[in-house]
Amino acid sequence: MNGRSEERRSDSEEEEGQFIRNREEREDSRKRRGRDEDSKRDRRGAEEEDRRRIKDRGEDSEDEVDRKRNRDKDRSERDGDIVKERDRDNRRRHKGSSDEEIRDRERRHRVDRDGGNEKEKDHRRRYKDDSEEDDRKRNRDRRYRDRDDDNEKERDRRGRYKDDLEEEFDRKRDRNGDRRHRVDDRDGDNEKERDRRGDNDRRGNGERRHRDGDNEKERDRRGDDDDRRGNGERRQRVEKNGDNEREEIRKKEEGRGGAIPAIPASGINGDASTLGKSGGVYIPPFKLARMMREVDDKSSPEYQRLTWDALRKSINGLVNKVNAINITNIIPELFSENLVRGRGLFCRSCMKSQMASPGFTDVFAAMVAVVNTKFPQVGDLLLKRIVLQLKRAYKRNDKPQLLAAVKFVAHLVNQQVAHEIIALELLTVLLEKPTDDSVEVAVGFVTECGSTLQDLTPKGLHGIFERFRGILHEGEIDKRVQFLIEGLFAIRKAKFQGYPAVRPELDLVEQEDQLTHEISLDEEIDPETSLDIFKPDPNYMENEKRYEELKKTLLGEEEKESEGEEGSDDESDEDGESDEENEESMQIKDETETNLVNLRRTIYLTIMSSVDFEEAGHKLLKIHLEPGQEMELCIMLLECCSQERTYLRYYGLLGQRFCMINKVHQENFEKCFVQQYSMIHRLETNKLRNVAKFFAHLLGTFALPWNVLSYIRLTEEDTTSSSRIFIKILFQELSEHLGIRLLNERLNDPTMQEFFESIFPKDNPKNTRFCINFFTSIGLGGLTENLREHLKNMPRMIMQQQKQVSDSDSDNESGNSSSSDSGTSSESESDSASSDESDRKRRKRRRK
Repeated sequence: MNGRSEERRSDSEEEEGQFIRNREEREDSRKRRGRDEDSKRDRRGAEEEDRRRIKDRGEDSEDEVDRKRNRDKDRSERDGDIVKERDRDNRRRHKGSSDEEIRDRERRHRVDRDGGNEKEKDHRRRYKDDSEEDDRKRNRDRRYRDRDDDNEKERDRRGRYKDDLEEEFDRKRDRNGDRRHRVDDRDGDNEKERDRRGDNDRRGNGERRHRDGDNEKERDRRGDDDDRRGNGERRQRVEKNGDNEREEIRKKEEGRGGAIPAIPASGINGDASTLGKSGGVYIPPFKLARMMREVDDKSSPEYQRLTWDALRKSINGLVNKVNAINITNIIPELFSENLVRGRGLFCRSCMKSQMASPGFTDVFAAMVAVVNTKFPQVGDLLLKRIVLQLKRAYKRNDKPQLLAAVKFVAHLVNQQVAHEIIALELLTVLLEKPTDDSVEVAVGFVTECGSTLQDLTPKGLHGIFERFRGILHEGEIDKRVQFLIEGLFAIRKAKFQGYPAVRPELDLVEQEDQLTHEISLDEEIDPETSLDIFKPDPNYMENEKRYEELKKTLLGEEEKESEGEEGSDDESDEDGESDEENEESMQIKDETETNLVNLRRTIYLTIMSSVDFEEAGHKLLKIHLEPGQEMELCIMLLECCSQERTYLRYYGLLGQRFCMINKVHQENFEKCFVQQYSMIHRLETNKLRNVAKFFAHLLGTFALPWNVLSYIRLTEEDTTSSSRIFIKILFQELSEHLGIRLLNERLNDPTMQEFFESIFPKDNPKNTRFCINFFTSIGLGGLTENLREHLKNMPRMIMQQQKQVSDSDSDNESGNSSSSDSGTSSESESDSASSDESDRKRRKRRRK
């Protein structure tokens, strides 16, 4: 027992010792690692210190090598002391153990340490792999983010570039507009400066002549002084110089005098060729009129120049102030000017005004369309110049000018001044090699004149839209332009609503009065720019008289002939006639039918605002109607009924009330029935149904006499599809109101048969069959029983009629023959009786 207890005690002590040793080993290893880390830290600190010292003090490399060698030696000695200290500690800790146990313990310790190192390495390797994977993920995410950022930056850059392009385009357009304005202002300033210089030159010539005269006198005086002083050479030189200067002045005056003629016998300061925009200062209108009155020779080039400047200013003023409201007032004023002489000025003014105000292009086109009806050469010249301007702008890539020219051409096509073939040619050229600008211009052109092209050339417009669809599918153009094409397709789907060809207030020319010009883009065009420049006309007075006569015919003026005085009696007669004419002229007649329009408006508002038919009838009876205006009440009631979406019994009851109150309204509704049936083919199906039900209500309530049905003739030749629909709805509604039995009795009334013969014809078997088939097809075959019976008995009636004709012929023959022989007559009577009996037997056999 003691041995076992000792063994247990020794095992427990050994286990306890092993536990204590393991704990000490762990503490030693922790301390050792701490010392190693301290030594490494000290080593790194020393190296850093040495590096810093070398950097700061710049010591020699040999001293540094010796110092490093000594430091390594101290470190190795310190490491050896640490190892010896550790061996000493192990011996002290394992005192009493054998060397074999110590070696086994050290071996286990190395194994445990190696295993821990392996685990540490595996842990570090896994951590390294995880960190590398995380790094890869982070790098990939960073690359994705960088790429997204780059894409976003690229989109922003493109957006900014596009915005910059648009801003640059706007600036360029504004700059071009400003440049044009500056050029125009500069031209005006140059003209004014030339005029001022011309005036100064003219004033300076006189001053120069006076100054030259003074100089001559001064030279002569000095020459005399020089002669007196004995300086002959200087005097000769002065005289020579004076001769040269006089010769130069004389030549200048001769040249200027040949270039600038003066107005003879006039008080005009200056010269006619320098007046106006082409080379003169501003002259007030009253002064210009006075100058024109002072000119004696009306056919002189100077007077023609004055009238040319006045014509140019007048045409420019009229074209610049035209708009959709005052165009009807501007056109007579425009015709009062000589447009034959100033057709070039008119075309140039229209093009400049349209370029400056593209929003008024339709107004300018309407004005040109009216002028083109009277002066086709003006419209042809304007169209040629616009086409030439379009071609130049297309070649120069001048987008603003191209847009303006294209818009003008589109509205001229809408006004049918230009043929639609030029529109198709222009679209073909723009879409042949599509670019962003060309497609945008084509879209704007189709938007302006697409409605007209849809009516005139639907196949050509379909081909253009197919080309647009191909461009859209290719996707080579900008997104903005693609959106424009999609918007154009939407406008076409809506049938160009919101983009009418011609506004109602600008539709001033009838289609048959318009003259259309056909010009191709490929042909050579002469703009006739010489018409914009003044040229003297040798036949000026004759041409002016011709245009005055033409102006009178255009404006409806009549020449007033002055008659001389013929005596006191004639004067009194003329005074009496003038008084009668004045009295007749004082009688004002309203030709605008304003009162009638107001009456219709009142009737319409009363009908539509009433709650029921009784209130409407009460209000309508209070309206004061002039004699003959009762018909307007019936017409408006029928018109309101036809405009409803479905038939309302309200209108039938209101019409019934008026027919019952006054027979005049009944007669008016009868006239309305005849008028509506005669124009039934013009009504739509919905209106036709409402009108038929309205009259069916009046007939079914006996508010309207049934003799109105005599206006209907039901045959295949006398009816149309619309009239047959009207008759069908009329009789179906009557059958619903009255019932088929009562309707049949009404139609078979003997007193009314004369009015129904046209509806139920019995004159021809063909018409009878058509009537029977018609009523049978609409479900009212019961109304045709009498017709069927008549059609069945028609062969017998035909035979009876033939027999009566033959009997009448025989009676006539017997009356003409001699009646002396009674036996012969009795025999003839017996023969006729026997023949009648034989005919009756023959008919009976046929019936059997």
